[in-house]
Amino acid sequence: MPTESPTLKHGERGWKTATFVIFVGTGITYASWVTRTPAIRSSLGVGTGDMGLIILGLSIGSMAGLLLASPVVARIGARHVITAAAAVASLGLFTVGLGSGVAIAALVGLGLAFTGAGFGMCEVALNVEGAAIEKRMGRSFLPSLHGAFSLGTLAGAGLGAIAELFDIPVPLHLGVLAVVVLVSSGSVVALLPPATGREITRPRRRAGISGGLTVWRDTRIVLLGLIALGMAFAEGSANDWLPLGIVDGYGVGSATGAAFYVVFVAAMTSGRLLGGRVVDRYGRSVTVRWSAALAVAGILTVILAGNLILAAVGCALWGVGVALGFPLALSAAADSDADAARRVSAVSTLGYMAFLVGPPLLGLLGEQFGLLQAFYVVLAGAVLAGLVASAAGEARETDEVPLAEEQICSK
Repeated sequence: MPTESPTLKHGERGWKTATFVIFVGTGITYASWVTRTPAIRSSLGVGTGDMGLIILGLSIGSMAGLLLASPVVARIGARHVITAAAAVASLGLFTVGLGSGVAIAALVGLGLAFTGAGFGMCEVALNVEGAAIEKRMGRSFLPSLHGAFSLGTLAGAGLGAIAELFDIPVPLHLGVLAVVVLVSSGSVVALLPPATGREITRPRRRAGISGGLTVWRDTRIVLLGLIALGMAFAEGSANDWLPLGIVDGYGVGSATGAAFYVVFVAAMTSGRLLGGRVVDRYGRSVTVRWSAALAVAGILTVILAGNLILAAVGCALWGVGVALGFPLALSAAADSDADAARRVSAVSTLGYMAFLVGPPLLGLLGEQFGLLQAFYVVLAGAVLAGLVASAAGEARETDEVPLAEEQICSK
């Protein structure tokens, strides 16, 4: 179904800049809480298995946000969804900080659910914006936007490491961040076009449900979802568990664990910011295949290294390996001009199943065998992505209805 998208004559630079900045802000928000997981675990007095169940709140919220975002974007446009997502995520961050301060695990889990819902909604809406920009540019751009997310993650991880080093209370850290996100989001989101991803003709309820199910009849979308699943699992596992894995597996302090996470994020950021040229030269499928191989090498090194220097190298390889897989799967999903928002949402949803299943699975395995040994499951996800990498290649020409933006440009 055709979708509305703004012309490039007014505000193209602001559109691109705002999308980039929001990706950065999302990364800062996410990493800020991740680097405080050791402190949150200590304040709650829980073990690794219980912490995995608490983090499950983030995954459930993310899935809810993803499932909600697609029809809402189609109805009101991506900008309004991003605005709502910022408010929900801010509430979640504040609640996580409050729950940590009063040592109530259920409150932390509830806060993570709100935070995850905000992230999930924003994930779909931002990638719909990015896919529309990429189509206009005629070259790879989504990896750079995800690189912006990684820049934000690097900044957030650095701030979190400093907070850990100076023992800044979690409620103060996350409370201030929640206020900053809420206040700053309004002015930035205003630069986005109002109708990107919005369907021109509002479908009937029954047709909307049928359309959503039809997406899954496309074998390519399913395979792209598996790429997203494997690479998101590898990325999300590092986000959720790498600091604790280093702390528990190598017998170091929380600050050192946070520093190793910074190494991972720095490598992932570099891969995303520099990876666009690689994609344009060698293509998406080749890039995904080699990315998966690097991720496998990095995860194995972290598990088997036995010393901190080699473990740091493994974190870097892990970061480079997962840098491009998820954004390239989303970029490939947006190849088809019809229902781009629904296709991006479908691939995102299957990818985010990793965030739903991953935390409790790794937590339970880590409780029994240790977190480093649990990372073998993560390695299997990277192998899966490499095996189906050919699905990320350029889509064949179709007879689908072009986007409104392309119709405008052709006039």
